[in-house]
Amino acid sequence: QVQVHESGGGLVQAGGSLRLSCAASGRTFTNYAMGWFRQAPGEEREFVASINWSGSRTNYADSVKGRFAIARDNAKNTLYLQMNSLKPEDTAVYYCAPTTGTRVRGGFESWGQGTQVTVSS
Repeated sequence: QVQVHESGGGLVQAGGSLRLSCAASGRTFTNYAMGWFRQAPGEEREFVASINWSGSRTNYADSVKGRFAIARDNAKNTLYLQMNSLKPEDTAVYYCAPTTGTRVRGGFESWGQGTQVTVSS
């Protein structure tokens, strides 16, 4: 099973940008569609974006469409999330995981520690 480690979060002012990275271990990274999820305090974890195994298809939550861009480098086993025009409501811990549609792929349990994104107004 793929294991993941997220990085790149931080504190940024509204309107700013951040680039998150997700380093995946295991030779099966290219077998999976991958995605980003986020969880704000007191909220359920929600889907942010996903990308198919080759990088040819992407999908975004309406709340981030046009501001965020997901990408992957299969040679480096790394997933990215470029976040632009950040808003205070984007504040959350961001996680990466294999996906099926907009859901976490069934059976995945190797969550990373996530990376905190805080957007100040």
